[in-house]
Formats: sequence, C-alpha cells, structure tokens
Amino acid sequence: MSYGLFPLKDVQELKKFVLSKNYSGLNVTIPYKQEVMPLLDDISEEARAIGAVNVIQNKNGHLLGCNTDCRGFERALKKWLGRVNNISRALILGTGGSARSIAYAFHLHDIDCAFVSRQQGKTDYTYSSLTPEIIKNYPLIINCTPVGMWPKMKEAPDLPYEALGPDHALFDLVYNPEQTEFLRRGAERGARTCNGMKMLIEQAEASWEIWNS
Repeated sequence: MSYGLFPLKDVQELKKFVLSKNYSGLNVTIPYKQEVMPLLDDISEEARAIGAVNVIQNKNGHLLGCNTDCRGFERALKKWLGRVNNISRALILGTGGSARSIAYAFHLHDIDCAFVSRQQGKTDYTYSSLTPEIIKNYPLIINCTPVGMWPKMKEAPDLPYEALGPDHALFDLVYNPEQTEFLRRGAERGARTCNGMKMLIEQAEASWEIWNS
C-alpha cells in the first residue's frame, strides 16, 4: 500500500476525487473536513458529533467518514502533559473542524473549554475582547488556526501574551515551522509549549488502524 499527496484546488475537485473511490483510504485536511461529509455513505458517531471528517475508509465502495483528530490530540496531550484530567480549563483559538475535534476531546474528559474567533457573537470570546485576566484563567491554550504556518511564520494569534507565565501550557496544531511565533512568545514567558507534530503522528496512527480494521 502506498500513501500519496493529492493537492486539490476546490470542492468540485474534492467531490470528483472522493466519488471516484480510487483509493483504499483517504485523509482530508483543511478546508474540506466539513465539505466532504455529504459525499459519504456513512459517518462514524464520533465524526458526526464533532461535525468534521478527516479520514475516509473505502470498504468495497462503501465510504465511511471518521475523525482521528480527537484521538490524535488526546494521545498527544497525554504524552506531553501526562494525565489529561488534571487540566482545569482550556481556551481554543479557532472554530473550524480541528477546533471542534479538540473541544470534543475535552468534552470526553469533562474539561471546560471556550472558543475564540474573529467574529463577534459566534463564540465565547473575540480576540479583541481577550484581557490579561481572561488569559490567566485558562492554563491551556490551543491554536487551531493556520496563523503562523509557513510561509507566514512571523504571524501569531492576537493575544495579550504578557499575561502568560510558567503556569500556562500552549499547544499549536501547526507543525511547520517547528516553533511558531505563538509558541515562541509563550516560551519566552516560561510557558510549556508543544507543536502539532505529536498530534499529526498520533492521528495518522489512528487513521492506519481504521484502514486496517
């Protein structure tokens, strides 16, 4: 079995490729984790609850959509921080499919989390509404946006970074570059940091388990 990269220009190309069924399994990345769902024959309970699919299993022409981002994040978090249930509260930057997967993982462990977005009224906070006091109340902050990804490596989510300290842990789903500006600013203030490579590996392992089930 080989694993290849298939860059697609738009949702129509995605539709054509998915419905061709010319593959045994498929990973779906941003921005198509939600758009792909109507094209599938079935969706796992976990993916349906999250509202996003990042893995497709083709079993004799039957397309099943699954989500391994949740499991990948959960496993990566355990290896990084140890026990997950010692986390009190978490702040999620972004509202896309990956952010929903992260929130679902927290839901499974009864961890309170809040969302941050640029649009007012759609989440708990907007970036402009974040204050140092709010940041201090969330010991774990996860960046689920592409901000800071190569080639725009000098960019970072708009946060009051001066409020960060040794009691904070910052997780960035971005893994290129290895240290994003978001993580660099956190580390500069003593926060623990982790990029998205651990989650990428763990969700890939979970994908492989689905394809070989």
